[in-house]
Amino acid sequence: MSIFDIISLLGGLAMFLYGMRLMGDSLKENSSGALKLAMEKVTNNPVKAFVLGVLMTALIQSSTATIVITAGLVGAGILSLHQSLGIIIGANVGTTVTGQIIRLLDVDASGTSVLRFFQPSTLAPIALIVGMLLIMGNFIKNSRSVGNIAVGFGILFSGLLNMTGAVASLAESGMVETLFSGLGDNPFLGYLTGAGVAFLLQSSSATIGILQAFSATGLLSFKAIYAVIVGIYLGDCVTTAIVCSIGAKADAKRVGIVNILFNLSETVVVLVLVTLIHRIGWLDPLWDKAVNSSIVANTNTIFNLGCALLLFPMLGIYERMSRKLVKDDVEPASKYKEELDALNPVFFNTPALALRSSYNLLMTIFLASRSNIEKSFRLIEKYDPALHQEILKEEDEIDHMTDRIGRYTVELLPHLQLNDHVVILNQYYKMMAEFERLGDHAVNIADHAASLFKNETKFSAAALSELAVLEAAVMGILDEAEQTFKKRDVDAARRIEPLVQVIAELIAELKKNHLRRMSRGECDVYADAGFTNLMVEFRRIADICSNVGIATMVRVYPELADHEHLYFDTLHQGGDRSFNEAYERAYARYFSLLRRPAEEEKPAIPEQDADAEVFS
Repeated sequence: MSIFDIISLLGGLAMFLYGMRLMGDSLKENSSGALKLAMEKVTNNPVKAFVLGVLMTALIQSSTATIVITAGLVGAGILSLHQSLGIIIGANVGTTVTGQIIRLLDVDASGTSVLRFFQPSTLAPIALIVGMLLIMGNFIKNSRSVGNIAVGFGILFSGLLNMTGAVASLAESGMVETLFSGLGDNPFLGYLTGAGVAFLLQSSSATIGILQAFSATGLLSFKAIYAVIVGIYLGDCVTTAIVCSIGAKADAKRVGIVNILFNLSETVVVLVLVTLIHRIGWLDPLWDKAVNSSIVANTNTIFNLGCALLLFPMLGIYERMSRKLVKDDVEPASKYKEELDALNPVFFNTPALALRSSYNLLMTIFLASRSNIEKSFRLIEKYDPALHQEILKEEDEIDHMTDRIGRYTVELLPHLQLNDHVVILNQYYKMMAEFERLGDHAVNIADHAASLFKNETKFSAAALSELAVLEAAVMGILDEAEQTFKKRDVDAARRIEPLVQVIAELIAELKKNHLRRMSRGECDVYADAGFTNLMVEFRRIADICSNVGIATMVRVYPELADHEHLYFDTLHQGGDRSFNEAYERAYARYFSLLRRPAEEEKPAIPEQDADAEVFS
């Protein structure tokens, strides 16, 4: 043995860990949308949840990632703690799939050339070649991410082969035999070794892979490795529990606790049963036998699957114990705490979930701002101090939500690999400021109404009637903006610009009429400043809705990004037939209301479509 053998071993380990990380991260990146949909559909049936946990972990190659995502969904209120229990158990079984893939080391290709393709020495270069061709050629959608999966697979097996070769040299020195014979004589020491290595590497799959590489020496016996395998479960779940607990609410922390309780139970069950079966003599043929990669993988799978089936009836006990160990959260101070809690950093490695949480909070901010605008309109007609305070209180909530999502999106950006996700985040970042400004304008309108009340100044009945028409047009354009953002609705986005122009013309008409009434003494001249300020607020609300439409159009048609304002300026100049038709309809609708006698009832404000499907 020489220093070069150790360097080769550590280099192979580094390649193995990096390949596993690259493959797992790329799989999560590409499948996060599907994972989100699957996990949200989990019912209270623990068997379905168990199957989902197995499949998820087999797909993304990480039980830690599966459980951390689950904890995040529980913290966000998408899943309940009870629904998560089956996923936790399934994740522990699903993590054994990696070991079953690595057992390809034991494929005997001496009899046929076909089997040689399944050997790591062949699979590794093939995966690397395919991966690089995809990355450089961009042949398919998400070609780079799919290529990274293939490259990660190739690097993983290359590192495994490197470790296997280095371990063979170490075997000649007698070091491996001495190390593992000591573990065979002391199961407790083997248990601590497995737990320690898994904790340091933060991956049970990687630790099992290392054990499989060492098995290539032919010097590892079953009595030396079974306790190591069981120890790996504890080391990995402690790391998971720590990650689940960082900044999480009570139920999310309980997910990590349930995982620890299950793995501790698994430890006791395996150690007790193996000891009893060995004393009976049923393990004698295997006890001192040299194990290979396949036996290590099968032992790991049997331990996990057997314990999952045996301990499955104890899920209710684990849930009750976790509730005793982790106390309930204090009652939330904000009525939007559930939406705020959904902005969980654990979703950064599954961007679809992080973007969904961001979308939900943005939609909440928009609806809160829209509601405040509607309330502020009521203050113009009849001022109510209590309603004014309600608007100000809601504005504090809007500002708080905006601050939170601003920090969250900035922290999320470095974790995005797909261009589609970056485009979505860019749109969300723009909308965050626009929606918050809507709330500001609601406060401004309420303040103007308060000023009029304080100065004992009132608008005439004719002015109020005309303001009602303008308010209806503003609520109409807000409806279109909501539909545009909610569904990424291009048709709704196109309907916004004609309304912008109609609102501008309504404002010009109202100003002219107001001036005429003041000249005839029908309107109080002291109300002029308040009237003018309201016109400014209405116009700015329309401009924000225009920005929502523009951002949506740019997201759907990226080619507009470099000349978006030129495109929309052309629309306003009458160069588009559909724009002209929509403008004429809107103009006829609102100007016909404007010409009604002032004594007529205030126009109804269009209701929003509460049943519209949410886009994410």
